[in-house]
Amino acid sequence: MRPRILLTNDDGVTSEGLWAAYEALSEFADVTVVAPSSQQSAVGRSISIFEPIRATKIAINGNEAYSVGGKPTDSVIIGLYALKINPDLVVSGINIGENLSFESVMTSGTIGAALEAANHGFPSVAFSLQVEDQGDKFDDPKFSGLDFEDARKVTSEVCRKLLESGFPKKCDVINVNIPKKSSGVYEVTHLADRLFETGVEKRLDPRGRPYFWINGPIFDKADAGTDVCSISKGNISVTPITLDSTAYSGMDEVKNIFNI
Repeated sequence: MRPRILLTNDDGVTSEGLWAAYEALSEFADVTVVAPSSQQSAVGRSISIFEPIRATKIAINGNEAYSVGGKPTDSVIIGLYALKINPDLVVSGINIGENLSFESVMTSGTIGAALEAANHGFPSVAFSLQVEDQGDKFDDPKFSGLDFEDARKVTSEVCRKLLESGFPKKCDVINVNIPKKSSGVYEVTHLADRLFETGVEKRLDPRGRPYFWINGPIFDKADAGTDVCSISKGNISVTPITLDSTAYSGMDEVKNIFNI
């Protein structure tokens, strides 16, 4: 029997990246697409608990999909518990734009969806494609104009290996980042401290009232062995992630503070 894959993302159900992943995965698996109806980047693991969620069956390029009026995590939950999909693997992506470092793990809707699936006991993997221009992240993902050839190949290779070999026992999510110009070399990495040099730009509206844009250039001084460093070399970064955020190395110090 062909493996079953639940495919989602945070760029929305019409995203080129999502359907590039669908093309790659449907060659060897039965793929069900359950994704947000609109752009949901940077929402992390937020869940819609104060409003109802609608899931509408649609067709894109002749392929059936479920468009969910909610977050990436909502899409996963709807797929697992409302649509009763029992996947062998949950795939999130291919995201338009890299998801690297502590920052992305905590804020990315792409990774948030994968973490949500893992939290319910399903092995999951997130895929993201680096962009040349950071502005590409803000264009319509349906018409990105990006080259997904390498990303499709990596998505297929990684998912085949995970399905054939079994998911790593001490890992909840595999975070895969594909460089815009790939060397074809895979590198197992750990998360860098950050991806951006955070800044805030103040502007004035036509009425003279201030408003702010959070911005900042890419941080390019990451240590060797990190996901940010790997991508800068053109390598494919594969980072194992766990749900457990406990700082075990700091427990003794905390015990001392509280005299425990």
